[in-house]
Amino acid sequence: MKKRSSWQDRDPRFREESGRYEQPIPSRQFIVQALSEAGQPLGFDGLCGYLGVKDRAVRQALTKRLGAMVRDGQLLLNRAEEYCLLERLQLVVGTVSGHKDGFGFLRPEDGGDDVFLAYRQMRQVMHGDRVAVRVAGEDARGRKEGTLVEVLERRTREVAGKFTFESGVGFITPDNRRISHRIVIPASARGGAESGDLVVAEIVEPPTARADPIGRVTRILPEAGAAGTAIELAIASHGLSHEFPAAALREARRFGKSVPDTLEGGRIDLRNIPLITIDGEDARDFDDAVFAETTRSGFRLLVAIADVSHYVTPGTALDAEARERATSVYFPGRVIPMLPEQLSNQLCSLMPDVERLCMVCDMSVTGEGRISRSRFYSGLMRSCARLTYTRVAAALVERDVATRLELAPAMPVLETLHEVYRALRRHREARGALDFEAPEVKVLVDAGGQVTDIRAFPRNDAHRLIEECMIAANVEAAKFLKKHKMPALFRIHGVPEEERIVDLKRFLAMRGVHLETGQELEPARLQKVLQQVADRPDAAVLENAIIRSLPQALYQPLNIGHFGLALSEYVHFTSPIRRYPDLLVHRAIRHAIAGGTAGDFEHSTHEMEQLGQECSLRERKADEAARSVVAFLKCEFMKDRIGEEFDAVATGVTDFGVFVQLKEWQVDGLVHVTSLPRDYFRFHEDDRMLVGERTGQRYGIGDELRVRLVRVDSADRKIDFELIDKLGAAFHPRRAKRGGRRK
Repeated sequence: MKKRSSWQDRDPRFREESGRYEQPIPSRQFIVQALSEAGQPLGFDGLCGYLGVKDRAVRQALTKRLGAMVRDGQLLLNRAEEYCLLERLQLVVGTVSGHKDGFGFLRPEDGGDDVFLAYRQMRQVMHGDRVAVRVAGEDARGRKEGTLVEVLERRTREVAGKFTFESGVGFITPDNRRISHRIVIPASARGGAESGDLVVAEIVEPPTARADPIGRVTRILPEAGAAGTAIELAIASHGLSHEFPAAALREARRFGKSVPDTLEGGRIDLRNIPLITIDGEDARDFDDAVFAETTRSGFRLLVAIADVSHYVTPGTALDAEARERATSVYFPGRVIPMLPEQLSNQLCSLMPDVERLCMVCDMSVTGEGRISRSRFYSGLMRSCARLTYTRVAAALVERDVATRLELAPAMPVLETLHEVYRALRRHREARGALDFEAPEVKVLVDAGGQVTDIRAFPRNDAHRLIEECMIAANVEAAKFLKKHKMPALFRIHGVPEEERIVDLKRFLAMRGVHLETGQELEPARLQKVLQQVADRPDAAVLENAIIRSLPQALYQPLNIGHFGLALSEYVHFTSPIRRYPDLLVHRAIRHAIAGGTAGDFEHSTHEMEQLGQECSLRERKADEAARSVVAFLKCEFMKDRIGEEFDAVATGVTDFGVFVQLKEWQVDGLVHVTSLPRDYFRFHEDDRMLVGERTGQRYGIGDELRVRLVRVDSADRKIDFELIDKLGAAFHPRRAKRGGRRK
């Protein structure tokens, strides 16, 4: 028998490594231990010498592990090419989040508090870069302030925006407002671009403390086809992956186009159960199906979800690309999917009348809407119908005879599902979950990419039915993973910050609405406010104010509950086709069902922390990209309407004017202070009002106005209106303390 080398004797995880890898190498724990004992940074050769690694194959494999440890934030590779322990350097590693005003924040990978980065620090980095900073103290507002130590990864490789050429020098103003640098474009690198063109450029040289980044124009975006231009702009501006690697496409094709109709590995046959899908008219990927029947104690509810984890497994090109994207991105007329269409729109899509693999949450629901029992298993199903929210609502709520006849085979299941929904709804209301009823506004485009309409789609009982079924399954998935102590990404939503609640309470009080807070704010109190203002003309403004007071929902392995849903544990289980966290939840459930434990699960809690950071950041990036496209297209829609008048509501007030939203299309714009009636207007910050010194005329949030469109700039997403008339004032219980007629 070959004698073990010294590192194999000393590595506490050698036995485990030997069981997992044909060619074992020093474990992460042993590497950290060695660097800690050395007491100083070590280069690669020095580290190999300290570990006692001499074999060429082991050294080569070790370089990959060290690279992974650097990527995961366990180690730092400094400019001298030495590996350092971050805790010894007292550095914080994370991702830069830029602000349009030039400063930024570091979002730490360990989930700690954000670190403020002043303008002089942000000069050297760009939004999305991965960096290490040293906390140097606190700023004037008491926030931790960082000093840049090392740029670990330049992640912004290209930008998009408006090109300007002046005096022989070109530059790009990035469309992504989180990038505050101007990108310098040498005359030889303009690629034929002219001033005013929308272009895409690659970054040739990153920014430094004294110089802006330098780029090279690679594409000039066409003017024709507004949607196509806006989407290409967003893809480049936000660094969205939109082409699948050849290896991922090959893996997807290998699965073929159909599912074998034979059962495997304990999979339960559900093909005789009439599961149905309910989605929007334009949906292409169907990842959830539902079924319900009555029982002695209430109902049996089945939520069947596409079994993506069967196809997308760790270590594959498909998994690497899904992790990189983290989410599908939905634009008007186009989707950038997380998975290739071979899977997302075909093999994993629960289309009617074809066999599909699924993961099932099988629940017993009481008449009061409580889940008394649940279990998870893998299944083989055949959806019996692909229904839409509109048709289901017509059948269940409007009781339309023709629709009910058309859906006759599915009506018994739909009627039972509606009963289950009402029970779940009662339980939701009892626990005080927030319920926002604002309609979904969609920008509709034709085949050529031109905007044809902007339309609001109100939520109906069919939307709510599916939502409650999905929430129930998500809660049971969270409980299952918590019971089995599996590493997982919880969908957490924290309690609002005290400062934001104070501001909200003052804002609501100014509009005659009392928010009872007590010692700790509960979601039920906010829901009570939403119900009180539901029929008011300024209901949308007040609902938006409540939404803005809430923190963002995030993914992380540490469960703190979901404030908005009033739930103590919650995960995303129901959309693995389009969300990577859901895929991770499926893997953990599958692992636990098979008798696995946290100790032998492929994703550790430490890895889940980083995955939570990645998925949360990429979710925000996708949302920002989608909003930017919608804002661009709304501008395009309004271009031909200059000079027309509209009814609007004031949504915000600043010292330079009143922000308004058109009632018909929810298009946002600005009424500049100079277009208000002849007077000098002062901004009263406490009341958030503009008050005329001579006339005492007041303009506040919620006021109903008549405005005229005067200017549209699609590239800058700016729409300007002028005031025609004030139609009605929002409820203001008191006059502004200052202002009024001069004496």
